[in-house]
Amino acid sequence: MTTQALPGGAVHELPADLEAELLAHADALAAWRDITVLARNEFICWVEDAKQQKTRERRVRRTREELEDGMRRPCCWPGCAHRERTGKA
Repeated sequence: MTTQALPGGAVHELPADLEAELLAHADALAAWRDITVLARNEFICWVEDAKQQKTRERRVRRTREELEDGMRRPCCWPGCAHRERTGKA
């Protein structure tokens, strides 16, 4: 049996801690695969922007919860500052 790597974002690669959380929760994983590459990028950037490990852990958990609740972008996040605003990656 082969496993396919989970897709990352437009600019950011999927970090191991977020990947593990998604793989452990089927509903979140299905939602992750359903959202756009730019939406995945926003969640990844939000997680990676955390300054403290405790905050990062909370954001990984909230990413899973928000995906399970049907959200397609992180709540209250102004957006990834690393992506060009032209719409291109």
